[in-house]
Amino acid sequence: MDRLAFLLYRGLCRLVSLLPIGIIFRIGTVLGWLAHWLLGPYRRLVVANLTIAFGTEKSPKQIRQLARKHFALMGANFLSGAKLSTMPGEKILRHVQIEGLEVLREAVKNPPGVVFAHGHLGNWEVLAQVSPLVFPCKSGAIYQRLGNPYFDADIRATRARLGLELFERKEGFQNATVFLRQGGAVGVMADQHAGDAGIWCPFFGRLASTTPLPATLALRTGATILNTAVYTEKPGHWRMVIEKPALSATRDVAVLTAELNLAIEKLIRRSPADWFWVHNRWKTPQPNFLLAQYKRGIAYPPGFDPATLKPFPIVVRSSNWLGDAVMTTPAVQAIKRGRPDVRLTVLVKAKLADYWRRIPEVDEVLTLEPSDSVFSVARKLRGRFDVAVVLPNSIRSALEPWLAGVPRRVGYPAQWRRKLLNQPRDISAKKRQQPRPARHQLFHYLELADWLGAEIGTPQPADFFSTIARNALPSGPIKIGLCPGAEYGPAKRWQPERFAQVANAVSAQREVEWVLFGVAGDAAIGEEISGRITGKQTNLIGKTTLAELMDRLSECAVLLTNDTGTMHLAAALGVPTVAIFGSTEPQLTAPLGPGHRILRHQVACSPCFLRECPIDFRCMNAVTAEEAASAVLETLA
Repeated sequence: MDRLAFLLYRGLCRLVSLLPIGIIFRIGTVLGWLAHWLLGPYRRLVVANLTIAFGTEKSPKQIRQLARKHFALMGANFLSGAKLSTMPGEKILRHVQIEGLEVLREAVKNPPGVVFAHGHLGNWEVLAQVSPLVFPCKSGAIYQRLGNPYFDADIRATRARLGLELFERKEGFQNATVFLRQGGAVGVMADQHAGDAGIWCPFFGRLASTTPLPATLALRTGATILNTAVYTEKPGHWRMVIEKPALSATRDVAVLTAELNLAIEKLIRRSPADWFWVHNRWKTPQPNFLLAQYKRGIAYPPGFDPATLKPFPIVVRSSNWLGDAVMTTPAVQAIKRGRPDVRLTVLVKAKLADYWRRIPEVDEVLTLEPSDSVFSVARKLRGRFDVAVVLPNSIRSALEPWLAGVPRRVGYPAQWRRKLLNQPRDISAKKRQQPRPARHQLFHYLELADWLGAEIGTPQPADFFSTIARNALPSGPIKIGLCPGAEYGPAKRWQPERFAQVANAVSAQREVEWVLFGVAGDAAIGEEISGRITGKQTNLIGKTTLAELMDRLSECAVLLTNDTGTMHLAAALGVPTVAIFGSTEPQLTAPLGPGHRILRHQVACSPCFLRECPIDFRCMNAVTAEEAASAVLETLA
């Protein structure tokens, strides 16, 4: 197949060599128009790239027009490049106007050497054919070997036929360095995606992986850096521009690379249709599209404000339970910190929206209303995000971004939803079978963030302090929260009479006000407890929104609670808790942060994780009112 493809290419070149270059240019223009209409994926890529670069400057109609012009020029320049590679040097020069040759002559007066930072502009084959003819010094280029050996040999031959010296990238850069020190000029294509080896620098205001090679060669050898570009003037005629970019005196490879990125951007802006927009310049690596762990990191040119970066939009599908949402918060915060251009949106059920609105790292909250279908949610997401991070394990939560066409969909491949995620976080069967001690559930989410490239270090649950700003405690009697419910089921609920006993025992020793919290379904339990408490109290069960719950909970000095979402919310607010565990496991779901007290007595059947106790409720019966009252008083002290 390699040979067949090469033979077809050589046949095309033979045909092209028989026609005048002006006719070749016009044929290529027509082929480019056809490619625009027939190659849908490439057309969409070009429009997406142009939108990244000019979305704030040009209308969608102007961007589509620019895309059509780009395809026409790309086809014309591709065929014309094949023609130029067969023409004698003196005939090539009739079709190329050269601007800035005096800049190069001045640069070579101060050896050693010149590094050219090229861009894929116009008919860049002109650079290979013309530079050996007109440069006042030897010329060479860094070259990346092609996969097809026949194409590779042919292109090397056509580019070297007039005297261009080629340095194969994979062979290292020692020969290129020697060439520069001897006064030569070496060209490097500096505008391509550089993958994991690149430095992330702003390019049209968005971070892009960029090769540090031009900066490295220049700083290593002392060579002068120049820019070159080739613009299409008219059919069969091009203008080659040589200029010295405005660079600082930095000796930092990363900063110099960022400056060169801006210099190439300025060249492209002069004739946007000439640049190679079919290339996915802003591609992000998989899986670690977050950049905190990259050794080369991020660099900015001098004076650049990172706040002006174009956003990298990520939507995080939140868990549906309050406690789970709190336990995912450190991972969501790590994702936000993973790169400076993240715009973080949380998609969450309306009942939990107020929680996420209080998290400072969250830029926007999209709500899931009870009436929303999976299709209406997809419409909310469509065209807005580069990445969706799906935290719940349900099929629906993965189906929503899949229907929306979010380009990258990340999550654990649970419950038959693997095909809905194009970046599933697989855990090998061998690793799943290996025994390991119980770990807090927050690590389940932190491991996902770490895999995406966030920096999480080696945290412990107690390292997570309050995540939400909290007001100072009010004056007057100390307020103590009491949460007797648990939406999961009665197996997690301590006896109402024991809550009341604790309240009365504490009130007998301290001047306090008890504030009862819970959902409407806990109203009966709340009335029972409220009727038994003899001291000062306020029963807010079923009477607060989530925002009001957060405000009133933050006024409390401590919360006495079952293993509930309110327990986790208190921890997020920095309120210490006395938490009673029975059917669940505190190693997995204990409140985050310091200062919490867990009351639990291990029995043979716990943790069972059942909604209802099938026997005698022995795990919760083992926790006495006396020890709970003592824990509350110790926390107050």
